[in-house]
Amino acid sequence: MSEATQQQGPADPFPAPPARPAARRGRGRGPLAWTALAIAGLLAIPVLSVLVNVFAPGPSAWRHLADTVLGSYVANTLWLVLGVGFGVIIGGVGTAWLVTMCRFPGRRVFEWVLILPLAVPAYVMAYTYTDLLQFTGPVQTLLRELTGWGAREYWFPEIRSLGGAIVMLTMVLYPYVYLLARGAFLEQSACALEVSRTLGCGPWGSFFRVALPLARPAIVGGASLALMETVADFGTVSFFGVQTFTTGIVRTWFSLGDRVAAAQLSAALLGVVLAVLLAERWSRGRARYYHTSGRYRHLSRHTLSGWRAGLAFGFCLLPVVLGFLLPGAILLDMSIETGDAQFGPRFLRLAFNSFTLAAVTAVLAVLVAVIMAYGVRLDPGRITVAANRVAAMGYAVPGTVIAVGVLIPFAIFDNALDGWMRARFGLSTGLLLTGTIAALVFAYLVRFLAISLNTVEASLGKIKPTMDDAARSLGAGAGGTLLRVHAPIMWGSLLTAGLLVFVDVMKELPATLIMRPFNFDTLAVQAYNLASDERLTEASTASLAIVAVGVLPLILLSRTIAHARPGEPG
Repeated sequence: MSEATQQQGPADPFPAPPARPAARRGRGRGPLAWTALAIAGLLAIPVLSVLVNVFAPGPSAWRHLADTVLGSYVANTLWLVLGVGFGVIIGGVGTAWLVTMCRFPGRRVFEWVLILPLAVPAYVMAYTYTDLLQFTGPVQTLLRELTGWGAREYWFPEIRSLGGAIVMLTMVLYPYVYLLARGAFLEQSACALEVSRTLGCGPWGSFFRVALPLARPAIVGGASLALMETVADFGTVSFFGVQTFTTGIVRTWFSLGDRVAAAQLSAALLGVVLAVLLAERWSRGRARYYHTSGRYRHLSRHTLSGWRAGLAFGFCLLPVVLGFLLPGAILLDMSIETGDAQFGPRFLRLAFNSFTLAAVTAVLAVLVAVIMAYGVRLDPGRITVAANRVAAMGYAVPGTVIAVGVLIPFAIFDNALDGWMRARFGLSTGLLLTGTIAALVFAYLVRFLAISLNTVEASLGKIKPTMDDAARSLGAGAGGTLLRVHAPIMWGSLLTAGLLVFVDVMKELPATLIMRPFNFDTLAVQAYNLASDERLTEASTASLAIVAVGVLPLILLSRTIAHARPGEPG
């Protein structure tokens, strides 16, 4: 039975280095590999600047944190990771298997609507459900009117709690697992599933014993991205009053003014994430997941009927309703009823700013990821692999920490350049980097490079090394092989990477708040400023715009995955 890769989107942040093509063995690093190393070093500067502060001299509140709140940081972060991890795997894998391998009413609609919650920022979800479920909200008000209960005469779950944060993050992050798992199931070998059926496995047996193990890299990749987004989240946990490593880092850095203690907390958080991902990669051993056969046949879907069809329909409908339709309806109602009084030309400018930042970052992220991933393919040594992993760790760092990590070296560069230009030519360059969107785009690249890099690495891992050898034997160099052989094969994955980065940049808040140039706001900043002033109904307009702008790329992404299987009519 042949093993096959099933990931179409971001995959394992620590994939095994691909085998070096025979034509390249024994050679030194080429220009592309050196370029990848240089880019990795540049993107690692913000994270390294944070880690350097761990050993910086000066007073530190670490001992005070350890005696008071560090225990709650660790416990809450651990429970948050476990809860969200369990939720996104169950929801993402279950829905992906149903829409890919089963027939039931509404399946073709669920194929693309299941991805839509990814367009809703977690902090927007938190604001919406708080307004819906709080004591003065419509749900509890209706409950008291129907039953006649008083304020202390009934129990109602507290939305602003650790459990509420787990539910909010699960509803917006499960599409990461759904995307990759669905791509995995679409690309799996129909022959392998049929062989399992001839050996006595039923539909569930084939799922657990064949399809699920082969899809493991994709599932782990999606869960890893969801968990890194979870540990880096600030808006949701801060609004719900849950103390985690992220809120502790921000509070220590910006409220207490103690960069050393904040850097130590950041280093501890990065160490936990790195240990978990390395442990999973070690458990997988030397397994490879690219196809050894070029034959594809249409997948045979299992028809569900009766209560099974109803159960499948309900299982797929629940996350769509809770994660997209209900929040969207609430935001739309608030926007129509009250909305933002400044809606008009200003919103067009905010939308344009958000779209420009997202588009530029998405294109750059894909180009950088291709160079770095292909550099590792050419030279899969420890140095190149380690450089890529360090550069991609920015996804697990809160946006506020990355923003400060970017501002420090960029400000030093701006001041040094301005001083040199004044002394040499009598001219002032001003804030050449920190005063423009250049620094902000760079921070986005550091923050979201892991998405595009993991996608490209997963796609390259599916290409057999013999294709490199064949291209080299025909006279193609490294660049020619990448452009003429690999790029056409990876086109779907490259589009997937770009769209995911686009949507994440549209939703990014902390880094934008700190690093945006003067008089340069985005939809996310507008929504945050209004919500911070308890003007949730006015914030609904910008929040709804963020969701609306992110919907179209997600639909295109879903259609791309649907046509990913070779020979599949779509």
